[in-house]
Amino acid sequence: MTTYEYDLAVDRLRELRAEADTATRARRVRAARRWARRAEYATRRAARASAAVR
Repeated sequence: MTTYEYDLAVDRLRELRAEADTATRARRVRAARRWARRAEYATRRAARASAAVR
């Protein structure tokens, strides 16, 4: 009986870790998209500032 409960606990921990990994990966993708967008805006801003100086 103890090994059965242990196996259930191990399976549950494995599921929780997989869910956490998925959530972490999704968070990283969202952050990467946000930083890429900010970099694109900064590039455009710099181009406009450079054009305004000329």
